[in-house]
Order: sequence, then C-alpha cells, then structure tokens
Amino acid sequence: MEFTEALKLGLQSLWANKLRTVLTLLGMVIGVSSVITVVTLTNGAKEFVTDKINTYGASVVTVSKMPDTFITMEEYLEFQRRKNVTYDDFKVIEDLCRSCVSVGAQRTTTGKVVYQTKSTTDTSVRGETYAMAAISNLNIEQGRMYTQVEDEHSAHVAVVGYDIVDNVLGPGDPLGKEIRVDGVPYTVIGVVERQGKALGMSMDDWVAIPLTSFLHTYGANDSLTVYINAGGGGEVMDTVEDELRVIMRTRRHLAPGIPDAFSIDSSATFGNMLTKLLNNFGAVVVAIAGVSLVIGGIVIMNIMLVSVTERTREIGIRRAIGAKKRNIMTQFILEAVVLCELGGVVGVGLGILGGNATAYFLKLAPVIPVDWVFIGLGICSLVGVIFGTYPAWKAANLDPIVALRAEL
Repeated sequence: MEFTEALKLGLQSLWANKLRTVLTLLGMVIGVSSVITVVTLTNGAKEFVTDKINTYGASVVTVSKMPDTFITMEEYLEFQRRKNVTYDDFKVIEDLCRSCVSVGAQRTTTGKVVYQTKSTTDTSVRGETYAMAAISNLNIEQGRMYTQVEDEHSAHVAVVGYDIVDNVLGPGDPLGKEIRVDGVPYTVIGVVERQGKALGMSMDDWVAIPLTSFLHTYGANDSLTVYINAGGGGEVMDTVEDELRVIMRTRRHLAPGIPDAFSIDSSATFGNMLTKLLNNFGAVVVAIAGVSLVIGGIVIMNIMLVSVTERTREIGIRRAIGAKKRNIMTQFILEAVVLCELGGVVGVGLGILGGNATAYFLKLAPVIPVDWVFIGLGICSLVGVIFGTYPAWKAANLDPIVALRAEL
C-alpha cells in the first residue's frame, strides 16, 4: 500500500505539471529512440547479409586477386600488384580440384542493354560460367541457363533479370528476343525470378552471358573470381581451401614461406566480418545515444530538484502527519522512474517505427529487437533511480518545521 500510495502521488504530481513533464521526457525519448532505431537497422542489415550468404550457401569458397574483406589503402596497393586470376587459373582449378563439388567463375562490368527503341544504362553485365547458376542458387523462372557447350563455345545467349524484361523487352514472351549488350547481339534464353531491392538498389537489373563471350568483348585484362562449392562445412571446407591453396601456389610458383599472392575466402568468413563491422558500428552509435540518456537523466534530476523546492510545504505537511523519510524518498524516486519509463516507452515506439520505416526504404527486413526493448526500458529505470536518488534524499531530509514555515 505504501508503494501504491507513493506511485499515485507521483503520477498526480506529473499530471499537474504536464508541459514540464513532456519537456523533461524529451532527453529520454531521443536517447532511447536513437538506440532502438540503430539496433533495429543493424539487426535488419544482419538478416540481409545472412540471406545473401545463404544465396550462395555457407559452403562456397572464392579464389580472387583481392580479398572479400575490407582492407586499408596500403593493403589495396599491395594487392593490386598481384597477378590477375585468369580463365586458365579457373580451368586448372576445375580440372585438378578433387575435393570441389563444382567450380564456376565470374567477372562483372556495367554496360548498355538495347532492344529496338528501348535501352538501359549502367546495367550489371555478368560474364559467368554455366555452373554459376547452381552455385549461386539462381531460380530460372522462364527458359533455361546456357549449357557447358554454349559456355565453352562463346555462344551469344543471355539470361536476364526482370528489370530487363520490364524496362527493355516489354510485353510478350521475352524468350528468343535479341538484345544488344554494348553493341553485341545476344538471344535471351532465360529469365531469373524477381529478387527485389536491397539497400535501395534493384537486384534485377542485370544480364548474364557466357564468360568466354564476355572475355571476347571486354578483354582479359581484369581479374576473375572463381567460385567453388565445397559441398559442406568444417573439415570439408578446410580440405577444399588447402587443395585450392596448393593449386594456386603451384600456379604462381611460390616458394615455401612466401605469402599467398591470391585470396581465398568463404562466404561465412565474409558474413562474420560484416556482422562484426555492423556490431561495432551499432556499439559506437549506441554509446553516442547513451550520452543523450545521461543528459536526459541530468535534466530529470534538475527538474526533480526544482520540484522539491516547489513542494517544500507539501513535504513538511506529510512529515508532520507521520510520513517517514523512506516514504518521501520512495515517492520522489518513483516520480523519476515513471518519468524515465514514460520517455522510454515513447522512445521505444518511435525507435521501432523509425528503424523499420528506414529499413522499408532500404529494402531490409523489418525487425522488432525484443531484447533491446527490455534492455532500453531497464536502462530507463536505472537512470531514474540514479538521477532521482539525490533529489529524493534532499526531499526526505528536509526539516519538517522549516518545511512547514515555507511560503506557498
């Protein structure tokens, strides 16, 4: 009953000063909403990364000139001096890798796609081997993927994303239509299912052509990326990576002790790295938002001190009719906690709404960070207790006689 009475008195005091209560809440609202927004976006980005990794599968290994992970400028300049991964390297890996389930290769550029009077610019043009469809789990919705024979003999065939169908090919059956990719004719033989948007960018604005055709058109001066399906994780991945390293070191004539002149990465490694980066980014922003919570707590403490001064006579009357120090402290601490929790509830709501609204425009998965909702509200209670204790102590230790003499 003592707790209930103290809570009731606290709520009455807050309701009697509505404008001041609302202004006091702003610091908590900004701090909590910032934290929840960042966590919501970070969790959505993690789900996006996980989905993209699952597209290739956790058992895919890549061999490339440059690593998939983020690097410094010094490392970039060093890696640029490496030899390119060539089509011959791909063929050797395909022939010699006994542990590999399947091997594919890819190179990309941007180009112009034209059909009759319609065209696109900056479309992703992918030169890739026939095996890439299976490795990247592409679902051919219409038609088919080109065959190994078409791949090896530089056939002028293409598989396209739905942006090409919608914006270039127009109505009617897209299969059999002839498009020009940077001036070179290709016959559309397949359309991949819609993949939507991610981070505001369309995932359907692309054309895939046989890698040999790509090399004939764009040259072989840039490096390829070789994709290997290891067929499993753990020890299987380690075995495949070891075999790939032996093949590539032999191709590069590297003596023992000399560092690799190429990069071997797995999709899981890249995912872990990106998740760690997102976590670090989230931690920095949460720490900055935490400053807002501290500032909000200081504001609440100042307002509570003002409230103690304004209600000196009320405190004196309560002490005179038998209220103990702990009753006064409980009342004022509960007022501070209620203030913080109100700000926390509003901040959580705005944070989830703002985070998911931003995620919607970035085409990320909507997320409700339930754990952080409770953490945020718990922090609000802690802030209320910490910054409400001193005003409550001051109120509880007022001399009742002096308090009763205070002017109204």
